[in-house]
Amino acid sequence: MSNEGINFNMPDLGDALNEEARAGLVNALKDKLQNLAGGHANILESLSPNVRKRVEVLREIQGQHDELEAKFFEERAALEAKYQKLYQPLYAKRYDLVNGVAEAEGTPNEEAMDQGEDKAAEEKGVPDFWLTAMKNNEVLSEEITERDEGALKYIKDIKWYRIEEPKGFKLEFHFDTNPYFKNTLLTKTYHMIDEDEPILEKAIGTEIEWYPGKCLTQKLLKKKPKKGSKNAKPITKTEDCESFFNFFNPPQVPDDDEDIDEDTAEELQNQMEQDYDIGSTIRDKIIPHAVSWFTGEAIQGDELDIEDDDEDDDGDEDEDDEEEEDEDEDDEDDDDEDDEEETKTKKKKSGRAQGDGQQGERPPECKQQ
Repeated sequence: MSNEGINFNMPDLGDALNEEARAGLVNALKDKLQNLAGGHANILESLSPNVRKRVEVLREIQGQHDELEAKFFEERAALEAKYQKLYQPLYAKRYDLVNGVAEAEGTPNEEAMDQGEDKAAEEKGVPDFWLTAMKNNEVLSEEITERDEGALKYIKDIKWYRIEEPKGFKLEFHFDTNPYFKNTLLTKTYHMIDEDEPILEKAIGTEIEWYPGKCLTQKLLKKKPKKGSKNAKPITKTEDCESFFNFFNPPQVPDDDEDIDEDTAEELQNQMEQDYDIGSTIRDKIIPHAVSWFTGEAIQGDELDIEDDDEDDDGDEDEDDEEEEDEDEDDEDDDDEDDEEETKTKKKKSGRAQGDGQQGERPPECKQQ
């Protein structure tokens, strides 16, 4: 499907767009989607004048609702920004404790040193804090390989910020100096067409500067040369492999997607949805509740949410099964009625042929179960 007419290049528009213009873009997108869905104009034309008038009034009511909803989103964004500022001092304290910058009150650090416990003296902060928190989350654990763990141990902090031009949010992964890559900061930015839906336009990740032989998103394959080959050296080649760090190289929507077939477009959409799911999980779950994920306390609450969803799905399935059973019973009743009528007809014919005092046997398929 082509995005012609709705694929707005938000970064190029930049500061030239004011609130009214951005709202216009969103409205244009919604109008386009409505047209793709079949067009409301044709529906209105098919209605009688009286019904059409009522629908027009309903649309006016909907417009009033949308105005209130827009104010709600605006106030919600302001409230969120207010509390993000209030969270920052708490996140700063968390950073200091996790990274050994500050010490918790009552920690027997000096006593341990006096007793010669070198391990306790060297163990600063909370080792593997962010790695453990991420591995305890079901969505993120599926992305983290054993090879990734060595690099993820160097995470010092994870932050997120809301961005305004274009709308969206940005994740920041702060790393200590490590033997895997030069970067001390890796970022992932999500540009949204509509945050409240949400509709993702694209995602941008940091290019990782890997040290030689340390790239975790590729693996080196060595093949022995064929027998009799002049080249006795093993053949080496690299190929992409699974890694959490692929998160920083997100799927990209091509500029011209008219030539994309349906299967490719569906696969791309699934990849973008998965990528957004990972980013929003880090933003909404890991960052605000990191210690609960580290200790595993958050796992139980997350599982309860999943179970509730499963129960709802099971309930829907049970209702569907009950409806199917009712339909089957109705069909059986109809079949029984048809069989009874057929039997009566056969009896009448048999009675005429054999005399009034004799009756033909009921066929086996007509016996009542």
